[in-house]
Amino acid sequence: MNIVTVSIKVPEGLNLVIGQAHFIKTVEDLYEVLISSGPSIRFGVAFCESSGPALIRYDGNDKELQDIAVNFAKEISAGHIFVITLRDTFPINILNRVKMVEEVASIFCATANPVEVVIAETQQGRGVLGVIDGVKNQGVESEKDRRERHEFLRRIGYKR
Repeated sequence: MNIVTVSIKVPEGLNLVIGQAHFIKTVEDLYEVLISSGPSIRFGVAFCESSGPALIRYDGNDKELQDIAVNFAKEISAGHIFVITLRDTFPINILNRVKMVEEVASIFCATANPVEVVIAETQQGRGVLGVIDGVKNQGVESEKDRRERHEFLRRIGYKR
């Protein structure tokens, strides 16, 4: 078995969700959940089929985001992994709905940070072991950092 990492640099202004599901209808079900989450959400979805023709299935309402999701899925190329790329929303707005899709087995990350996907590769194929999301902690927040966090959440509308 080989362990490899795939580095994913999330383009400025986008968010990314990487997860694992188990059935070909994942793409259509994720599309339906995302499109009904809000009229301004722009997204792309790609799903790495794990049997049969083993294709990358895709959908979305934004061609650029579809292409980005497909490219990330090609780089990961591990069975039953899906990639959602988002614009004009944060993952917090869609994540619980995505988790409720009946074929979704797990979520590895939901982020705008650079991500390293840790993959095991065997003779049979590839599987995601986990992800490294962002950087190592640099310390503990100060009172000034706490105030900035509180102000930021209010500025973007997530707290009153």
